[in-house]
Amino acid sequence: MSSEHYFSAQPSTPEKRRTISVELGGATRKVQSSGGIFSPDRIDKGTAVLLGSVPPPATAGNLLDIGCGWGPIALSMALASPEATVYAVDVNERSIALTRDNAGSLGLKNVKVSLPEAVDPALEFDTMWSNPPIRIGKEALHELLLLWLPRLAPGGNAWLVVQKNLGADSLQKWIAAQLPGSWTVERTSTDKAFRTIRIHRPLEA
Repeated sequence: MSSEHYFSAQPSTPEKRRTISVELGGATRKVQSSGGIFSPDRIDKGTAVLLGSVPPPATAGNLLDIGCGWGPIALSMALASPEATVYAVDVNERSIALTRDNAGSLGLKNVKVSLPEAVDPALEFDTMWSNPPIRIGKEALHELLLLWLPRLAPGGNAWLVVQKNLGADSLQKWIAAQLPGSWTVERTSTDKAFRTIRIHRPLEA
């Protein structure tokens, strides 16, 4: 499929659901997927790098998956932190329905899936994980990150995975320039041409 479809609100391709088997939370699990979303056939390389390189999410509080697709990151967070509430957001309505249904089929009652604007703007998040949609363009990507990153809770961490040749290093510098100087923005690893970037908000003095 063409990349433009996965960040469209309503994909133009017909929805044809299918079951795929993936490794999530240390076990093989069956989930639903469909065309018209990001990486419909598997866990993409970037997301796999993220899931394999970051520490466990906060065990309680609010967690966030920015750009959930069919749900690999949100489902992994929910499996790891059953006492936390996981918010999964996407602009693609097909992705929202798939993540919601996949959470339901796995018995994960702590996942809330919605459009970004449906999330209470007063909420702060203890952990954010994202393989952000770089191909939506720099301006839209910057707008997306500025919507969410400032909403890290004190002591919280955001982890992003970005392909090196798609501007990971310049994006890291840009993020650092947008956030308060007391925050930490650092590259923590490089794997298969993907950078993992950590953004940390310090505890308030």
